[in-house]
Amino acid sequence: MSLIGSTIKPWESQAYHNGDFVDVSTEDFAGRWVIVFFYPGDFTFVCPTELADLEGIYGELQSIGVDVYSVSRDSHFVHKAWHESSPDVSKVTYPMVGDVKGEITSAFDNMRPSGLADRSTYLIDPDGVIQYIETTSEGVGRNATELLRKVKAAQYVRKHPDEVCPAKWEEGDETLTPSFDLSGKI
Repeated sequence: MSLIGSTIKPWESQAYHNGDFVDVSTEDFAGRWVIVFFYPGDFTFVCPTELADLEGIYGELQSIGVDVYSVSRDSHFVHKAWHESSPDVSKVTYPMVGDVKGEITSAFDNMRPSGLADRSTYLIDPDGVIQYIETTSEGVGRNATELLRKVKAAQYVRKHPDEVCPAKWEEGDETLTPSFDLSGKI
């Protein structure tokens, strides 16, 4: 059953963020656009490339009011060690949330039978409603630039509820206004 359109379940945990350990919870999401970026584990292969790719657009995400939280089943202590030892992960400036108990991963229905998190991305709107989910297989990394495009589309649709964004829509492109007369003409 898809979680799109559902309200996020509350959770709290610790994160490694900019050299410190900090408390984080869904209360931090209130009134904000949020990306929760799950990955299977620290000290792996595809994950550091994804975290660095996401860091590459983090500034732009922040400029459009979007917060980012990466999450794995590792502890915030392990996140710190990985941040200090990996050239790619050392670039990360968004919070790296620990989920040792699996409460966050379970709250997003994102737990593999192995106990690891799936490689999944969730976009949550300012009302705490999940607007977008992407899950890929173990060996397939995500593309942060495409995620940014989809975030902008979701924000546009929220501001313009009578319009929708067609495939490959980019900011500034034309949108569609769904209507009976438009059916079958695209």
